[in-house]
This record gives sequence, C-alpha cells and structure tokens, in this order.
Amino acid sequence: MKRFMVIATAAAWVVLLSLTATAVHAQSYPNHSIQMIIPIPAGGGGDVNGRILVDELGKILGQQVIVTNKPGASDTMGTDALAKSKKDGYTLGYTSSAAMVYSRVTNPETVPYDPIKDFDPLALHTFFPLSVAVQANSPWKTFKDLVDYAKKNPGKLRVSTAGVGSTSNFDVEIVQSLTGAQFTHVPFKGGEAVVTALLGGHVEVSFDIVGKFQPHVDAGKLRLLLVSRKLASLPNLPTITELGYKRDLLSGWHAMFGPAGMPEDVKKVLVPAIEKAVKNPEGKAKIEKLGYVVEYRPPAELRKLIIDDYETAHGIAVRLGLQNK
Repeated sequence: MKRFMVIATAAAWVVLLSLTATAVHAQSYPNHSIQMIIPIPAGGGGDVNGRILVDELGKILGQQVIVTNKPGASDTMGTDALAKSKKDGYTLGYTSSAAMVYSRVTNPETVPYDPIKDFDPLALHTFFPLSVAVQANSPWKTFKDLVDYAKKNPGKLRVSTAGVGSTSNFDVEIVQSLTGAQFTHVPFKGGEAVVTALLGGHVEVSFDIVGKFQPHVDAGKLRLLLVSRKLASLPNLPTITELGYKRDLLSGWHAMFGPAGMPEDVKKVLVPAIEKAVKNPEGKAKIEKLGYVVEYRPPAELRKLIIDDYETAHGIAVRLGLQNK
C-alpha cells in the first residue's frame, strides 16, 4: 500500500510539473528575439511600412524583432523562405499581394507555396491604392470626361501600367469592363517608367500607385482622376463605386503571416499584439503620409481577401489569355 502511494504521488508530481511547464511556456512567449522576413528590397515602400510596424510590435511584445530582407521574384523568394521556416512563432513575415495573389495568377509555375495552406494569416496592415492619372494640361478634368472620350475614340488613348499581369493591368481591364471604354495598353516593367511615359507624353493615361504620382501632382504636372481606395489625404478624389459603378478596383496590400501550424498559444499572443501595433496612431500617421491606407483586418478576413482577389484576377487573366483556365 505504501509503495502504491509513493508511485501515485510521484505520478501526480510528473503530471503537475508537465502542466506547469506548459503554462510557463505559454506565458513566456516570446522569450527571445523574433526574426521578421520582409521579401521586399530595403528602402521600398513595403519595407518602410513593415519596419514601422515591427518597431511598435517589438515594444508591445517586449522583445526585439529583427528584420531580414529577402527580396526577389516579385516578393515570392522571401515569402517561400517564410513558408519553410520553423513554426514556433520566432520567424514571421511581412509580405504582399504580389506574392500571395498576383504571381500565382501570372506565373503560377514560379510560386512554390500555397498561400492558403502554407501560412497562418495574422493581420492585414496596409492597402496601397492605385490611381488614374493624366497630364495636368489634358482636356480630361474628371474620370467621366476620360471615359466619354475613350468610348467615342476606342483604342486611341494609350495607358501605361507596371506590366502585363500587374494589379494596375487588372484595374485597366476592370475599368474597361465596367465603363465600356477601350484603351491601348502600354505595359512597362514597373519602376518609374510608368510615370515617366505619362510625363513625356508617350501615353495619355497611367494607372499606378498614388505615391508615385503625388510629387508630380504637387508640382502641377499631373492630375489624378480616380483612386482604387479612399485616401484621407485626398478626400475629393473619388473611387469608381462613388461614381456609381458596381465594384471597386483592386488595390495592392501588405500583411503579416507566419508559417502554417504555429501553436495556438503563440497566436493568442501575436494576433492581439499585431492588432495593437497596426492601430498605433503614430505609426498609422507616418504610413498614411506616404500614400498608403492603414486598415487592420483579422486573420479570417485576410484569408478571405486573398481568395477574393485571386478569383477576380484569375478571371481577368483567363479572359486576357494569360491563363488557360
């Protein structure tokens, strides 16, 4: 009997110690620094936004969050590194719609991961709205003026974008579908060439990120007619739905993810901490001055955004012949 009591007591202690260790583990995350993979070149818009978020997140978690830039292949290289990283919550990623949506549409064979199966979504951080720009001395004062002219003169207006299969290319197609206007698409390989073509008169219209156009708007050289998502800094610039059309244009975005399969106790710490960091007023103000829209969305809504954007872009790609089905 005495021996049984000793064994039973020892077993109880083992169970208690195990439960205590689990509780301590849950309470102690994070107990050392966290690596944040940003698959965007250092100094790029997404990198700047990510670092602002990371600084605030480190303060909230009480641990240093160390950024590692792994750019390449339209943000897919670093995103793939995140998918293959340890699932312990100490490697996170800040990536883009290019990596999670558009590369899968335009070059699916180059994307080695599944955005839905291989990642735990943590939070949407920013949208980067696209806008429609013309030269300031052009005859088109409003988006309606532009559409009316393009409908009466199909194909006459040349429009520059960041390339075939880019978000701006898809937005051109959405505009044509919604309005009946017809443009001649002039694709570039991103960068400043899209805007330079408009400034030089090589095209009459450009679709690109608001931040690229803004300095030239401020200098009186360009005029913005439309934006894909409402900007507090440009309250009078309409979205296409505000003009009565049935759907919004696509906007690029940046968001935080972890590799799929992170422990639930880790996510219970991370998700509210990231939400608090995204909603920090100082960080939000800094980012929105750069022409972005800070908009927190929780994991489930971020997952839905990926699915919805992919379905929209994929449908357009099939119509354009960029994909067979």
